[in-house]
Amino acid sequence: MWPFTSRKEPGVSTREDRQKCWESRDLYFACLDGAGVLKPGDEQSQAACSSENKAYERDCAKSWIEYFNQRRVIAEAQKDRLAQANTQAANSKR
Repeated sequence: MWPFTSRKEPGVSTREDRQKCWESRDLYFACLDGAGVLKPGDEQSQAACSSENKAYERDCAKSWIEYFNQRRVIAEAQKDRLAQANTQAANSKR
């Protein structure tokens, strides 16, 4: 595609598409945080965050959703491990 044409190739996300996805993800994850749910999808039994989840699934590619959901769980586990390491380091200095 020539750099100055306005045509959008199918399957190519634009900056606006990515921004919309990130905004939907952030709203959905904020809702999950408010509901006390760590793993996306576990809130289904509570019917919480359903509208945010629909927007998230509508605005983001499936591969992105899988990545973001995995990163959310991994990031939380990393916080726990870092807190444990800090506690152990503080205890070893005593």
